[in-house]
Amino acid sequence: MRKTLLVALMVGLSFKGFAQGTLIDYQRADSIKKAFEQVYHAPSRFEWIEDTNMLWYQMKTERGQEFIQAHVDNQQKQPLFDQELIAEKLSNVLQDTIKAYELPIRNLSFKSVGSVMTFLAEGYHWEYDLSSETLAKKEPIKDNGNRYWGTRWDDRKGDPVLAPDSSRQAFIREHNVWIKHLSSGKTEQLTFDGAPGLYYAAHLQWSPDGEKLGAVKVRPVEVRQLTLISSSPEDQLQPKLETRDYPKPGDALPQKTPVLLNLTSGQQFEVDQALIHDQFGISGLNWREDSRAFTFEYNQRGHQVYRVLALDATDGNTAVVIEETSDTFIDYSGKKFRKDLNDGQEIIWASERDGWRHLYLFDGQTGEIKRQLTKGAWVVREVLDVDEESRMVYFLASGRSKDEDPYHLHLCKVSLDGGSVTQLTTENANHDITLAADKEYFVDNYSRQDLAPVSVVKSLSTGKTIMELEKAVIHKIEAAGWQAPEIFSAKGRDGETDIWGLIIKPTNFDPQKSYPILEYIYAGPHSSFVPKSFGPNYRGLQEMAELGFIVVQVDGMGTSNRSKAFHDVCWKNLKDAGFPDRIRWIQAAAQTRPYMDVDKVGIFGTSAGGQSSTGALLFHPEFYKVGVSSCGCHDNRMDKIWWNEQWMGYPIGKHYEACSNVANAHRLEGKLMLIVGEVDDNVDPSSTYQLVDQLIKNNKEFEFLMVPGMGHSSGGEYGEHKRRDFFVKNLLGVDPPAWTAFDKSIRD
Repeated sequence: MRKTLLVALMVGLSFKGFAQGTLIDYQRADSIKKAFEQVYHAPSRFEWIEDTNMLWYQMKTERGQEFIQAHVDNQQKQPLFDQELIAEKLSNVLQDTIKAYELPIRNLSFKSVGSVMTFLAEGYHWEYDLSSETLAKKEPIKDNGNRYWGTRWDDRKGDPVLAPDSSRQAFIREHNVWIKHLSSGKTEQLTFDGAPGLYYAAHLQWSPDGEKLGAVKVRPVEVRQLTLISSSPEDQLQPKLETRDYPKPGDALPQKTPVLLNLTSGQQFEVDQALIHDQFGISGLNWREDSRAFTFEYNQRGHQVYRVLALDATDGNTAVVIEETSDTFIDYSGKKFRKDLNDGQEIIWASERDGWRHLYLFDGQTGEIKRQLTKGAWVVREVLDVDEESRMVYFLASGRSKDEDPYHLHLCKVSLDGGSVTQLTTENANHDITLAADKEYFVDNYSRQDLAPVSVVKSLSTGKTIMELEKAVIHKIEAAGWQAPEIFSAKGRDGETDIWGLIIKPTNFDPQKSYPILEYIYAGPHSSFVPKSFGPNYRGLQEMAELGFIVVQVDGMGTSNRSKAFHDVCWKNLKDAGFPDRIRWIQAAAQTRPYMDVDKVGIFGTSAGGQSSTGALLFHPEFYKVGVSSCGCHDNRMDKIWWNEQWMGYPIGKHYEACSNVANAHRLEGKLMLIVGEVDDNVDPSSTYQLVDQLIKNNKEFEFLMVPGMGHSSGGEYGEHKRRDFFVKNLLGVDPPAWTAFDKSIRD
């Protein structure tokens, strides 16, 4: 009966007569979840085979998962291995039925022709010899234990570190640095100033010549504990109390001092404290190959000063190699790139100092800029490779074409010796690139939300297509009613900047009807979020549309991957969330789409999106009428330190309270539902509880769902059903179908 129902639904997806928010709409949304997964011949990951012009990939086809090998030289494709044979061998070993095109293998590694192939399956490591066609079951996959968000290693503990010539070990004893001579067993204490409140960390680094050690002396602080109560554990009746290390904005941070120990002369050099004061973090301690110095990176608290520093092994002088400063913030967590060339003689460095993220070539000795490698009103997004022999940098960029979505990624190259940038991809699409190790070819897998994926092999020197690999087959999702979302842009708050987003309509869309608008929001400044590659049901947004909504997603100002000025809008002002741009964008779309009802706008999101979706009702109630917020960071003082101080700054000030949903709970208008996971260790669930407390104290009407045992999420299937019902009831004005009726229809 279930199969019959789904077939009937698929046939009737385009029927215009259905009402909105009815049982049939819920059923259609549920059926689309599976129907829209039927995209075939669209591989997403490619691996070049070492020392060959061959590559392999995995893709879904009409018969299941297939593994394909492509030979670029003769432009031929063939199976990577005999899947029927592997399935038979796995079935015999596991004493189970393994289907050839449903192989449970993952983490496949296949380096050279005829070599042993390794993979993980059914809890074990496996080896398969492609020449002899023999399968060997190896050791079990190790369980790394219960790892949770924000787990911190105790830097006091660590294994001894072996010298380059294997003659000695360096280790920590009683908070100090010691060495052990392995031939005699003799130990020697190198430092004497370590103590419980000022200790040497166990991560020690030998210089390449074996004559020196790099160490870090740490002044620790008390670490805040996040306390969680798991009310309904599966393994016992009584609740459990759980704790996590969880520093929050404004908390004291450990202060670290890099130290150079010369084992030959006995000299000990410390970094100049004036250059590393009030630090957020010290990272990346690495020796120069000739042992002349070690370098490290310093991030000042507040993220407005970032330095690459070098400690000289001869005289102990601390030199500033590169320094970045900003009046707002340096996006160290998302935009930092550094590549040292020729043992630090030159350094490639990414910077937004001219207002756009670009690449610079520094003299590694003097700290002077030799040249700016890229320049213009566009963005370097990712450096894929630096070919030191040819002195060529290969990178992804966006925004270079005025006639294209400014977020589309394109492959480019530029010489370290100067000259113009060459763009190697030209199709109006988002390009996912896989470079061959020998830099002769690359795989270009490109698509848009309204363009099915195409994968080809191109020449890295010319960008010309050498071989076609796959072209996605989407006729089944088209038969199921899929229509490409609209890619739309409109001017933002300044009247000049283009804001980009998507418009998703239900499959039974009728232009004569009126549709409430639902915005899915995630406005975290750490990236941009409107999908640019093909995805028929991205985050279930098409399912939401099926209930009778126009669903939109927008990247407003304050998000990343545009200019520095575009990004800076978020600084000390996360409540902005790009709303002035989002509202204008929706209004502009509705001007030429009369079926979009701008008087009925809802919004939903999770985590940072949970903060923003509640903020929409608090700070923009004239526009947003209904909101559902999951696991929101409703007060930035309550959330993790790095993310919030990165954008809200340090020290903590009144601007934190001004952006707080908790402090502004009295402003609530419209209809709000809050969802939170009981054991969320990403965003402190008390952030939501404190908002609930203030809403109650201000006598505000709202709905609240706490899901026992759930972590950081949108609420799971139960929460999703509650969210859909909330919007159907409060935006469509329709009583949602009874859950028993919906469950019965699915069972039948």
